[in-house]
Amino acid sequence: MHEYSIAYDIYATARRTALDHNATVVRRITVSFGEMAMINPEQVCFLFGAIAEDDPLLSGAELVYEKVPPRTHCSCGYEGSEIYVCPECGTLPTIVSGKEIVVKNIEIDNGE
Repeated sequence: MHEYSIAYDIYATARRTALDHNATVVRRITVSFGEMAMINPEQVCFLFGAIAEDDPLLSGAELVYEKVPPRTHCSCGYEGSEIYVCPECGTLPTIVSGKEIVVKNIEIDNGE
């Protein structure tokens, strides 16, 4: 189950970042999921909640996600979202974005 390891990595990243910034609580974590990442974001959110529920630093944190559509480029100059066949020349385009999973923002309170 890839979703569990991704949820745990998001948890670990948020925890490490919060501790590095002397946070008292993590409020919200925003993550971008590429549509080609083959991950179910809802499952990741559920698993993140289960992992974080016993941690006072992250127990109430909200995990918000954004879906990133695929973007492709072809050697003929085509740029767009077609992932299987270039509509200009018929070859296979290169996926340049839409496969990534990125923690974009972590909102914390540090008592200030």
